Amino acid sequence: MSLLVVGLSHRSAPVSVLERAALNADTQAKLLQDTLAAEPAAEAAVLATCNRIELYADVDKFHAGVAELSTLLAQHSGVGLEELTPYLYVHYEDRAVHHLFSVACGLDSMVVGEGQILGQIKDTLARAQELHSAGKLLNDLFQQALRVGKRAHSETGIDGAGQSLVTFGLEQLAAGQPVDAWAAGKRALVIGAGSMSSLAAATLARAGVAEVVVANRTMERADRLVEILGEAGTAARAVAMDAVADELTRADVAISCTGATGLVLTAEAVRSAVAGRTPTAGAEVPGAVAPASGKPAGEAAPVVETVRGGFSVEGEAAVAGFDAAALEQHGAWVDNAPREQVRPVQASEAETIAALAVAGRVPEMRRERTPEPVRQVALALLDLAMPRDVDAAVHRIDGVRLVDIESLADASADAPMAADVDLVRTIVADEVAAFGAAQRAAHITPTVVALRTMAADVVASEIARLDGRLPGLDEKQRAEITQTVRRVVDKLLHAPTVRVKQLAAEPGGAGYADALRTLFDLDQETVAAVSRATPHEEGKNRGPA
Repeated sequence: MSLLVVGLSHRSAPVSVLERAALNADTQAKLLQDTLAAEPAAEAAVLATCNRIELYADVDKFHAGVAELSTLLAQHSGVGLEELTPYLYVHYEDRAVHHLFSVACGLDSMVVGEGQILGQIKDTLARAQELHSAGKLLNDLFQQALRVGKRAHSETGIDGAGQSLVTFGLEQLAAGQPVDAWAAGKRALVIGAGSMSSLAAATLARAGVAEVVVANRTMERADRLVEILGEAGTAARAVAMDAVADELTRADVAISCTGATGLVLTAEAVRSAVAGRTPTAGAEVPGAVAPASGKPAGEAAPVVETVRGGFSVEGEAAVAGFDAAALEQHGAWVDNAPREQVRPVQASEAETIAALAVAGRVPEMRRERTPEPVRQVALALLDLAMPRDVDAAVHRIDGVRLVDIESLADASADAPMAADVDLVRTIVADEVAAFGAAQRAAHITPTVVALRTMAADVVASEIARLDGRLPGLDEKQRAEITQTVRRVVDKLLHAPTVRVKQLAAEPGGAGYADALRTLFDLDQETVAAVSRATPHEEGKNRGPA
């Protein structure tokens, strides 16, 4: 069996496609179940964030696996396979391991070096364990990815190469000013109470806003977040979602990140909220256009719900002064709450995916950006939801500045890379080699165990035969003969078994297990029985990540 990943991200697909392909929690669970039911896959996990959707599987056939995983992604995302295929990338075996380790280190993030992806990988593993879709390979892989990501953040300065999406988004809103200076004294509205919203509220509070208002559909969750903020000394209050329009008229900055099934802030609501704040606030900006998202400005987002995973607070300066564990626990509690599935699964499609039958990735898709004209800003909006919470037509309203996932993707293309990124890449390369060697060595272990078991059986048989021919041997003599025979067998097997493990750990060493079975005429079923009887690591890995 071999590792295969098929997916799409901000590097391969426009935001408009990522929006439509977003998977809610129920859809992810169904995708995992259907993947396991498919013939080529034995294990599966889904990594779904606001800017990537990836399906990992342990498959026995590459081409069949690519075809099946691509078709399943299309079915459950609701984006037709023919349309989705140009945006998909495929990684196989060591390249798949390299990809996940790079993702875990933040090298493949929209904001290079951000640590939130570690929480999302942790949630992915926990979900796969809960649904029993992760076996030994994926348990080992994702737990190692978490360790590699933590190692990268602890041994290098990758944290300084980027920030969380929240911090990066606020920097874009501040338009060159220090975020603390820009945010000081402002009134902030946070829409949503999940992990991303929790991080946003903490970041705004630390930046010095005068007040944080949290709006959420479930008041209990909003109240809990407000309590955490209050314990850190921040003025905060909770309101119901029907109060958002009224709160927006008093807000200077609003951040939205919900799992809503449509737009949370329409262009008309935003226009009304800023009307009269500046001489032209609320008016249409002549010639302004929404970002190139594949649909006209003002068109509502697809009716779909999405769930974003928890965030990693390790090394995250944005939550300094707050109970980081309580924030993360709160975000996980909200994000993992039951949600209604609103997107029906589409019928199966029979289109070929021959274009994907080559390991690799689609080159990054970037478009030329025209500088946005400088305007007096009465209301700054940060939309971190996927699909979008804020109507794209807001870009045309004077007095309003909107930063969303698409504009963050564009801005991140120009972000400087830290020197530590090269160190992280070296760590990733070393860890991929070590993981591959460990997996290849583990593959031959059942064969070595079966060989030694066979040798022990031969020794036992010969000692029993000796007892029959020399019944007068006393216990001391019998024990000495038995020990001598065992030492001879162990010495004969020692060098071959040690060497075969070394050879098997090297690239291309998978065939040594077959050679060992052939040379010693080992029964394949015996080897398989050893494999089934010694999954000690798998049992351990099914615990909490």
